[in-house]
Amino acid sequence: MVFFLLARKKAQSPKTEYTMFSNEISFNDMPQAVAYLINKVERLESLLNAKQPETQESDRWFNLEELRQYHPDHPAAPTVYAWVGQRLIPNHKHGKKLMFLKSEIDAWLKTGKRKTSAEIEAEAKQFVTNNGRAKR
Repeated sequence: MVFFLLARKKAQSPKTEYTMFSNEISFNDMPQAVAYLINKVERLESLLNAKQPETQESDRWFNLEELRQYHPDHPAAPTVYAWVGQRLIPNHKHGKKLMFLKSEIDAWLKTGKRKTSAEIEAEAKQFVTNNGRAKR
């Protein structure tokens, strides 16, 4: 088997550096060549892992059972089907299969926030100051 790697020592550094060279590698050079390849693969994996979490978490697809487990209330399947029928929950259909996108479910869950009494009072005060007295 022909490898295009040959190990050589750098004079200024104790670390082994590998260069491209078109010779066959002897059996004695094989551990160094394998170490070089493992190092390259590890660097590629670290680059891929650094970029994956962004897309992996936000755009994950759920089936019905996964959605039920993800939802904070863990609703029953008939409840989810009712939400789908009433078009209350964002969903996608692939043939007969219901699919839910995690980012859309997160946004949908955030829209159901109820205002606190302090928020309602602040809103009422702002309405009164902006509109003056109520008309009779």
